[in-house]
Amino acid sequence: MNKEFGLTVKKNENFSEWYSQVIEKAGLADYISAKGFIIVRPYGYAIWELIKEYLDKKFKETGHVNGFLPCLIPEGLLNKEEKHFRGFNPEVFWVTSSGDTPLAERLALRPTSEALLYSIFPKWISSYRDLPLRINFWNTALRAEIKSTKPFIRNSEFLWQEGHTAHIDNEGAKEQVIKILSIYKQFIENVLLIPTISGFKSNKEKFVGADYTTTLEGMMPDGKALQLGTSHNLGRNFSQPFEIKFLNSNNKEEFVWQTSWGISWRLIGALIMVHGDDKGLILPPVVAPIQIIIIPIYKDQNQELVKKHANSLKNQLSDLGYRVFVDERDEFTAGWKYNEWEMKGVPIRINIGQRDIEKNTIEIVRRDNRQKKLIPLNTVSAEIKETFKMLESDLYKNALRFLQDMTHLVENINDFKLLLDKGRGGFLVTNWCGNEDCEERIKEDTGADIRVLPFDIHDLPIKIGNGAAFLTLRQCVYCRQESNQIAVFARAY
Repeated sequence: MNKEFGLTVKKNENFSEWYSQVIEKAGLADYISAKGFIIVRPYGYAIWELIKEYLDKKFKETGHVNGFLPCLIPEGLLNKEEKHFRGFNPEVFWVTSSGDTPLAERLALRPTSEALLYSIFPKWISSYRDLPLRINFWNTALRAEIKSTKPFIRNSEFLWQEGHTAHIDNEGAKEQVIKILSIYKQFIENVLLIPTISGFKSNKEKFVGADYTTTLEGMMPDGKALQLGTSHNLGRNFSQPFEIKFLNSNNKEEFVWQTSWGISWRLIGALIMVHGDDKGLILPPVVAPIQIIIIPIYKDQNQELVKKHANSLKNQLSDLGYRVFVDERDEFTAGWKYNEWEMKGVPIRINIGQRDIEKNTIEIVRRDNRQKKLIPLNTVSAEIKETFKMLESDLYKNALRFLQDMTHLVENINDFKLLLDKGRGGFLVTNWCGNEDCEERIKEDTGADIRVLPFDIHDLPIKIGNGAAFLTLRQCVYCRQESNQIAVFARAY
């Protein structure tokens, strides 16, 4: 595809192709011939680095430290917690030989790290004084993608963060689970500007080996849900088979209580989907590799003067802490540059030319709504700060409005199917009896599963009033038996 021509499809007409074109033309990633694997280009990786930098700081502020894990796991370790491993077995890549020499024991390419890490925990933990143990890893995971692949959303290898903690009691583990989910929620909603629904996973959908899983779910423009982050209470389900014990203050031996939690680069995919438009990416300022692009506009005779002023402005803004770039390329027109940097989602563009220099002004252009504003040069610091604030507010409000439009109260299975068959999808809030058989039948009949059991229905992005009276009737949407749970269903990635 030729970058010069921009996107050839509209977001609301061919969403899948639009997404693929944005990935390629914005310079985020490229494909290789192996299914499910991608090469992340510097611009795409820079977004991940900013996500990592922000969250890493938050983890360290709350007492977590980073470590490193190898990517190969002996099969014997995985089999120590058979129920957990069984959940990943279809996705595991195996190493069976070294050169032409067969290995005595198969090695799994790490699908997740519980078994590997927890085999070492007994060496690190012996007393209550060693607890809580809080450790985090920034690494890759490999899971053979047996469904359709999608860059940053479904890959056979992906970048992620996984945290693991051990505690003296279940109360400490419970507190940890919510603390991490809160960090994720604050980041996703306040930085990435993507509204979420939070709550528990059903027993069927929870992390294999967990007592329970908490989750943050987002809604994508094609009506499909996307899991954005999870935090799991593992109870003693791993400490017992791996014999992770400690001596308590009474000198008695106990098993530890554990948690694990993680996010992945699918947050980049969510950013693209939720905020992007027919011009390409729209990046929230905090995770934009370039926050301000300066375009010098000149003719041959005033070229050096305009470039000098553009770089002077860049230095001024850089000193204020902004990531700024001046596009001085002479082989492209200003209009071509506008389109390219819009494709890359840079939040603010500044145009500066001979006339602006004479009047001591600059033109600021917002990426999200392309709104232009001519301002005095001496007010640039305050104007940039205010523009970023307004842009962030508008991006979140627009995303929240969409989430509200795509969240529906559903009383019976016929309305449930009708909403999904219309093609809009969305979150369907309804009563559920808690029976896994009903959950599976709904999935078979509609393709929708339980994305989240909300912590509080009043936090859902819908008006809970007379229109939601049926929620108090406690009648399951599918079997019409007594219901004891509000559930949010959706088709999902």
